[in-house]
Amino acid sequence: MIAKVSVDVPSAQTDRLFDYLVPAEWQAYIKPGMRVIVPFGPRKIQGFIVELTNESEFKQLKKVLELQDMEPVLTSELIDVGKWLAAETLSYQISAFQVMLPAALKSKVKKEWVLATNKQDLPLFVQALFGQKSSISTEVMKELNKQEKIELQALLLSGELIEKYKVIEKAKQKYIRMLTLNEPYTLEAMEADLSGRAKKQLQILHHLVHQKQPKATNQVLQDLKTTRQTLQPLLEKGFIREFEQKVYREAMKDLTIEQEHAFALTAKQKAVLAPIAEKIEHRKHETFLLHGVTGSGKTEVYLQAIAQVVEQGKEAIMLVPEISLTPQMVKRFKGRFGDLVAVLHSGLSAGEKLDEWRKIQRQEVKVVVGARSAIFAPFQHLGMIIIDEEHETTYKQEDNPRYHARDVAIYRGEYHQCPVILGSATPSLESYARAKKEVYTLLELLERVNNRDMPTVEIVDMREELRNGNRSMFSEVLMEKMKEKLEKQEQIVLFLNRRGHSTFIMCRDCGYVATCTHCDVSFTYHRHQHKLKCHYCGDERQMPKTCDSCQSEHIRFFGSGTQKVEEELTKLLPQARVIRMDVDTTSRKGSHERLLESFERGEADILLGTQMIAKGLDFPSITLVGVLAADSMLHIPDFRAAERTFQLMEQVSGRAGRHTLPGEVFIQTYTPEHYSIQLVQAHDYHEFYRKEMNNRRLAGYPPYYYMALINISDQELTKVISVSEKIVQVLKRDLQPSTIVLGPVASPLARLKDRYRYQCMIKYRNEPRLIETLRNIQDHYLKETNQGNLQIHMDLNPFIFM
Repeated sequence: MIAKVSVDVPSAQTDRLFDYLVPAEWQAYIKPGMRVIVPFGPRKIQGFIVELTNESEFKQLKKVLELQDMEPVLTSELIDVGKWLAAETLSYQISAFQVMLPAALKSKVKKEWVLATNKQDLPLFVQALFGQKSSISTEVMKELNKQEKIELQALLLSGELIEKYKVIEKAKQKYIRMLTLNEPYTLEAMEADLSGRAKKQLQILHHLVHQKQPKATNQVLQDLKTTRQTLQPLLEKGFIREFEQKVYREAMKDLTIEQEHAFALTAKQKAVLAPIAEKIEHRKHETFLLHGVTGSGKTEVYLQAIAQVVEQGKEAIMLVPEISLTPQMVKRFKGRFGDLVAVLHSGLSAGEKLDEWRKIQRQEVKVVVGARSAIFAPFQHLGMIIIDEEHETTYKQEDNPRYHARDVAIYRGEYHQCPVILGSATPSLESYARAKKEVYTLLELLERVNNRDMPTVEIVDMREELRNGNRSMFSEVLMEKMKEKLEKQEQIVLFLNRRGHSTFIMCRDCGYVATCTHCDVSFTYHRHQHKLKCHYCGDERQMPKTCDSCQSEHIRFFGSGTQKVEEELTKLLPQARVIRMDVDTTSRKGSHERLLESFERGEADILLGTQMIAKGLDFPSITLVGVLAADSMLHIPDFRAAERTFQLMEQVSGRAGRHTLPGEVFIQTYTPEHYSIQLVQAHDYHEFYRKEMNNRRLAGYPPYYYMALINISDQELTKVISVSEKIVQVLKRDLQPSTIVLGPVASPLARLKDRYRYQCMIKYRNEPRLIETLRNIQDHYLKETNQGNLQIHMDLNPFIFM
């Protein structure tokens, strides 16, 4: 039997299957989708069995060295998905397989040398090397001089040293110690053996007698307020037995879960659920676009649709765009489906992620709630896939393979013949246009549950505030409203899509702006650490006391980030309790859950944050939302800037007045006349869609055209310009005349991490030769991209143009 293996070497030369012999003892249970260790040149590396066959075109084959799994980690469907993904995103097949699995399953193979003879027979320097150890690693070998290396090589050839390969897993199985009574002994016999003074030992025995199942040692000691010293005599006498038991690490265990029952649906929710339920019943694939305003009860529709899927014995995937949304969604899903729910997102530890993934693989759960990568959950009987907030750019992966979760969801939906629901209050223009063309089925919920009013939105012209002498980051009307809400003990959300303290620092005398030495961007000032930080490469430096250019002391801070807003709130509203949520405050594990639960319990009056607080949050006491700088996304060089601004403003507005109390929203802006801001006031998505589609048609952007973006970067500027120009020449020569090739031009961020960046863009309606042409370009520059600093990135569905 021959295994065709995809080896873990992501390069063009290895982007194919390699044949290996399967040892006879494994042939009965080896399957496609298993991880194996195979020899590859002088190395031993991990790979995936993609196919099994009985024939090979090669005569001399090496053997598979080690099986890493007893069950396949990739189902036959996921192997197909991986092949499709590699072709669609111009990436390597191994990269597609790796992205589907938790990082803990990516093993490292470490080379080491083991003694095959008595240590005393070896040279003194070798004896010293080994010391008390039975093996030495490659790191030790690197420190040897040339003569010592030659002697070691001779020992390897003579067989006195053996070269071995050790597989190192990133996360190990978790075990806990358990206690149980030893059956031969009766309670009376044990009591008789113990002295009357051994009260704590008797307590342990009585405690375990009442336990029907073994109990965790730590829990017993904690419950009885005793120590291991009390336990030891009982173990030595054999009265109780201690053993290790495999357990799952519990993801998000600090969440308080309350059991929840299904709510009665409104007539409109029933009308929306009916066509979805029909497809579930008849096991047919269809893609639905659920356009429901904020607070219209989309989540309840999802829950009741999933309940129907679970009743059929099938499984469901529920995607959310942000980790910050996961706690609230998990609480609702676990409240409804209990232990049938697994959680997958980047905020979990490697071990937690592996355990949650194992539950799915072993079919112990029926529902997965998670971020983008959860779309690859190894379910084998999928009955539904839901993508909530489908317009979010976080569903697009910006590293290889550059996939969009929506495309993978539709591919898997077709494979399993199950419905896919794309839900949003502000659908992406591409999705809504497809729904209008009946590629997707459009379902709409245009009113809030129980006919609650949408929040009133007031647009505040900050130019007028400046004319009136108000230089604060808060308009007068917003400040008055905040004071009013604090008096009423209602909660406030303040949104600013910039973290840090100040956007940049500038010298008032010469105009010098402190910029990152590795990137063409200004440093952001972080007050807490008194440091300047680059948000692109992570470089940081101490805040200078004088200007680097003219040595002046007149350095001033410009622009505002969330840290500065928090500082101002402390000065202006000292009675207000503020929780700040941004990348800086949520970097620690579990911080999202802690901050949101604290706000939900009413331990803070104001929730201040970046876009992680803009969507999905549902708190009854929020009655005021303030958007501090609506223009921050409007003027960036991106054709989707207006769409993203409207989506973000509408989403953050939807946090107010979701329950009995009415909501108010104040949007501060320097461009109040822009239609993307004006139409938030009327909550008019349809009018925004009409205007924005007209602009896209005139400018030739999606959904009227498809796009592809090629990014070229190198440490030498001349090399980048030369390669970019050659690539554009090839594109113009090989693609159809109707296809538009723009560039090459310097990227909006022209230098990042000491690399100069150029880009060219392709716009097309139908280009049959695109994939072939791009593959040819990849192959042509293969040697340079593998050996040198040149990097060429190709994105067939770009979302970021910076």
